[in-house]
Amino acid sequence: MNASVISKLPTAASGELVLDETGLEAARNSLADGAITPAYGPHRDAIVKLLNDALATELVCVLRYKRHYFMASGVSSPPIADEFLVHANEESGHADRIARRIVQLGGEPDFSPGTLLQRSHADYDESNDLKTMVRVNLVAERIAVETYRQMIALIGDKDPTTRRMLEDVLADEEEHADELKDWLEK
Repeated sequence: MNASVISKLPTAASGELVLDETGLEAARNSLADGAITPAYGPHRDAIVKLLNDALATELVCVLRYKRHYFMASGVSSPPIADEFLVHANEESGHADRIARRIVQLGGEPDFSPGTLLQRSHADYDESNDLKTMVRVNLVAERIAVETYRQMIALIGDKDPTTRRMLEDVLADEEEHADELKDWLEK
C-alpha cells in the first residue's frame, strides 16, 4: 500500500489501527487483475515502463558479457572469461525476474531486439582487449547500480514487491562491480 493509502487508514477512537473496508471491498472486484488492487494507483504504468527499460539493460548486458566470454583471449583470460559467463547468466536471471514482475503488474515485457539499445541504460561493446572488456563491464555495472538505486527511490512505497526485487538485483550488481574492480586492479 502506498503512503497516501496508509495515511488514510481509519483508526478507532481508542487509537488502534483498523483496515480500510473500502479498499477491501475494491479488492473483491476486478478479479481479472490478479494481485493488482486499486491501491497500486496511477503508478503502475510508470513502474512497468521503468521495468521494461531495466529489462532492456539486463538483456544488453547478457549479450555484452556473452560476447566477452567468447572473445576473451590471452594467458590471464580463462578465469576472467569464466566470470563473464557467470555474470551473463546472473543478468539473464535478473531479466527473467523483471519480465515476470512486469506481467504480474499487468504489463507486457518488451523483448524487442529492434529497440533494446535505445531503451538500455548500458552500452553494448565489441572490444577484443581483455582489460578493456573488464573496464567496459565495470562501467555498465556502475550504471546498473545507479539506475537501480534511483528506481528504488522513485518507487519507494508505491510498490513494495517491485522495490524488494530491485533491491535484490541491486545487491547482485554491486557484487559484480566489486568483482570487476578487483579484476581491473590485477
